[in-house]
Amino acid sequence: MITMTSLHDHARRLRSLHVPGRPLVLPNAWDVASARLVEAAGAAAVATTSAGVAWSLGAADGDRLDRDAALGLISRIAAAVDVPVTADIESGFARTPAELADTIAGVLDAGAAGVNLEDSLRTGPHLLRHPSEQAERIAAARSAADAAGVPLFLNARIDTHRLRAAQPDSWLRETLDRARVYVEAGADGVFVLGAFDEETVSALAEGVPAPLNLLTGPGALPVPALAKLGVARVSAGSAIAEAAYAVVSRSARELLTSGTSTAFADGLPYETVNAAMTGRTAASPQP
Repeated sequence: MITMTSLHDHARRLRSLHVPGRPLVLPNAWDVASARLVEAAGAAAVATTSAGVAWSLGAADGDRLDRDAALGLISRIAAAVDVPVTADIESGFARTPAELADTIAGVLDAGAAGVNLEDSLRTGPHLLRHPSEQAERIAAARSAADAAGVPLFLNARIDTHRLRAAQPDSWLRETLDRARVYVEAGADGVFVLGAFDEETVSALAEGVPAPLNLLTGPGALPVPALAKLGVARVSAGSAIAEAAYAVVSRSARELLTSGTSTAFADGLPYETVNAAMTGRTAASPQP
C-alpha cells in the first residue's frame, strides 16, 4: 500500500525527472501487466494511457469511462510498481471544478503522483474549453493536491491539434497562449498533442513556460531528436496499446481463417510475462 509519505516522495521524484534535453520517456501502460513490463524495461515512471485504460475496461475513449472504474485501475497499477505513476484522467471525469477536485482526491488516494488533464470538450458546439474555464479547473486540481500536501505533477494537455487544420496560421499562437494561462493557473507541465516537425517542436519548447511533453511513435520525431530540441517529457500515448490490440486482431483473424498462427509467433515467452507478475501484489479493485 502506498502511504502519504511514499506518495509525496514519488511526486517529488516525478517532478525531478522533467528535464529539458534529458526527457522523461514514458511507454504508456493500460493495466497491471503492461505497467509491470514497462517498469521491468527500465522506465523511471509509469504513465497510463486514457485510451488504453478505457479499452481495457470495456469503454470507448473520450470521457466515457466511469470515474470509479478509472480510479480502481490507477490504484491497482500504483500498487503493482515501485516507480511513480502518472495517470491520464482525460478531462477529469468531472463537469465542474468542484467535481474535478474530488477526482484529484481520488487519484491521490489511488497512489498516483501525477495526472494529465486535457482541455477537449466531447459535447457541445466547441472542440475545446475556453482557456479561462480550463484554468479554473486546473486551479481546482492544484488546490486539491495542495490541500492533501502532495506536490502532484499536473500536466496540462492542450488539444489544439483539433483546431490545427482549420486554423493553421493561428494554431501555434493559440497553443502558446493556452500554455501560459494553464501554467499561471497551476499546471506544472504542458502536453501538446500531435506529431510535429523540428521547427514546430523548437517553437513550442521555446514558447511554453514549463516542461514540454510531446508524443513519439509512428509519424513523430524519435526521442533523441525531441531531446535535442529541449523537450522534457516524451510519451507513447495510446500507440503501444494500439499495437498490442493489433496483434490480437491479426492473430484472431489468422487463426479463424487460415488456421495458422504466424501473427503471434514473436510473443513474449510465458515465463517472462509470468515472472513480471510475481513479487508485489496488485491492489484489489475499489468497490
